[in-house]
Amino acid sequence: MKFIDQVSIRVFAGNGGAGSKHFRREKYVPLGGPDGGNGGNGGSVIFEADENKHTLLDFQFHPEWKAQHGKPGGRSTSDGASGEDLIITVPVGTEVLDGKDESLVADLTKHKQRFVAAEGGKGGKGNAFFKSPTNQAPEHAQPGLPGESGEFILSLKLLADVGLVGLPNAGKSTLISRISAAKPKIADYPFTTLTPNLGVVQGKGKTSFVVADVPGLIPGAHEGKGLGTQFLKHLERTKVLVHLVDVLPPAYQDEESNSDWDPLSDVATIQQELKLFSPTLAEAPQFIVFSKIDTLTERDVLRTYHQRAKELGYESFEISSATGEGIEQLIDTLTAKVCG
Repeated sequence: MKFIDQVSIRVFAGNGGAGSKHFRREKYVPLGGPDGGNGGNGGSVIFEADENKHTLLDFQFHPEWKAQHGKPGGRSTSDGASGEDLIITVPVGTEVLDGKDESLVADLTKHKQRFVAAEGGKGGKGNAFFKSPTNQAPEHAQPGLPGESGEFILSLKLLADVGLVGLPNAGKSTLISRISAAKPKIADYPFTTLTPNLGVVQGKGKTSFVVADVPGLIPGAHEGKGLGTQFLKHLERTKVLVHLVDVLPPAYQDEESNSDWDPLSDVATIQQELKLFSPTLAEAPQFIVFSKIDTLTERDVLRTYHQRAKELGYESFEISSATGEGIEQLIDTLTAKVCG
């Protein structure tokens, strides 16, 4: 399924049905009274969060959504049927933004949570409604009122407890495939991950939490470089950020860059991008995980890495997704931070 996380749509509520102007015409009744019924209300357009939906793909080729109009009133004071409401299901975590100024109008973060995007128009009153002692034969009936309409931007922000961040090829996809049932695409080249991946991790007992693997960031991501802000927004709801750092120089760097490479500089690079994108996001609880330790011929260097991480104010761990080393400790730590 293609991952779509932002779309623009237009919605139109149904118009109210017109009231009826009608008079009884009964045999042997020379003076029939007014009996025009009321028009039905138009249907409203309602967004509803659904935990079984994970993308906004349905809207990419269907930008307009219309609810039913109310039916007109009939004779014998019969009211017209109301138009059905149009329930539009969206993924949990969808923000509804005003299409003109992009202000937030609703944040659908719970299953079955609803937001009325456009109210249906009220049905008009039939002439029977206006009968009174002083007006026994009203000649007028109301037209139905038009339904509301609007333009909205739907923006999906994933609901995850833990966000995995790091430069391309840091091992995020491999880690999430190791600790959850998620099966992201994994390959030995930069930008393997092109869309966020979610995985549910089972902790000890009945505890569990959701991890998001966000496509690799590069310098300038906050300005849209690489995959940029397209996916940085998916980190804004996370409770904990994990900096995954490859203990070997990134394969996409040239040899000259590798000669003075420092794994802790990767963390500084990512942290700067997070801060420029959202200062609030940059202040979220964070720690460092040194990955791919199975590739080291000498592990003494890890002590230096951990010491430097501590000096920078980060708690740090070391793992190998390939062998499973350190994975259980990492899961226990994440469980304590998220569920404790």
